[in-house]
Amino acid sequence: MTLDQFRRTLTDAGPPQSLTAPLRALWFDGRGDWNQAHSVAQDVEDATGAWVHAYLHRKEGDLQNAEYWYRRAGKPVATSALDDEWAAMVTLLLSRVDD
Repeated sequence: MTLDQFRRTLTDAGPPQSLTAPLRALWFDGRGDWNQAHSVAQDVEDATGAWVHAYLHRKEGDLQNAEYWYRRAGKPVATSALDDEWAAMVTLLLSRVDD
């Protein structure tokens, strides 16, 4: 699946079954449902989940909490536009699914 295909699914009633939990979280965020995205992300206990969690707290405006989650993810604190970070995360995570 490409980023454009992923974006087209955002009008569907629910996320595609094939998505990993981090991608499901980003899917809900892409639909504007931060609470559902956060609920999914906080149940992923690896570095990828921490990265999505960091992004969500950055989007929320809770930068101190976001910094904590970026550290847990082993990632630098993002400074790009939120939409750019979202697209980069989705693109990378989709490429991992195809491996």
